Amino acid sequence: MPFAPKNTRFGFTFLWTLATFGGFLLSLLLIEVGEKPDVGVVEAAIGGFAIALPQGCLLKKPISCIRWILSSILGWSIITAIGIGAVGWIVPSTQILPLRILSGTVYGALGGLGIGLAQWLAIPQPVAWRWIFVSAASWAVVVPVGSFVGTICRYLSQLFLGEVIGLGITWLLVGILTGINAHKLRL
Repeated sequence: MPFAPKNTRFGFTFLWTLATFGGFLLSLLLIEVGEKPDVGVVEAAIGGFAIALPQGCLLKKPISCIRWILSSILGWSIITAIGIGAVGWIVPSTQILPLRILSGTVYGALGGLGIGLAQWLAIPQPVAWRWIFVSAASWAVVVPVGSFVGTICRYLSQLFLGEVIGLGITWLLVGILTGINAHKLRL
């Protein structure tokens, strides 16, 4: 891609965002979006794989693509198994906007923390600990934004598809934020 070489900040962030969002779109063909109890551990693992595969292909040599994929699957599976949920594929059951934003911030931070901790296993030291913070902070910011957009789109269209658009915004923004920071951390 001549206009966005991988070794520039913009180029890497663009490719990382494309990989992350493309992985999410692929995951929609494999798993069904729903409320927290509807998306189980197996679906979270499949979704985690769909996201991690293209991301892993972009990472630099010290980080193995296979380790990135396995650690991502582990993270998504654990946060779903312990009750946080597959944050990128679930929508809140409440339509009360302030509650959705608050719960989105909390569950986003906890989910991002869990995913970051698992992916920490694949990242060489000494930058690994920073990735945990980047993941938690990114998810804490983007889940409420996506939830807000999903609420508005669902209200305007009266279709559940509005919630899926909100999740798409979530993945697009998490791709941008984590992509910028992954390049800074030289992942």
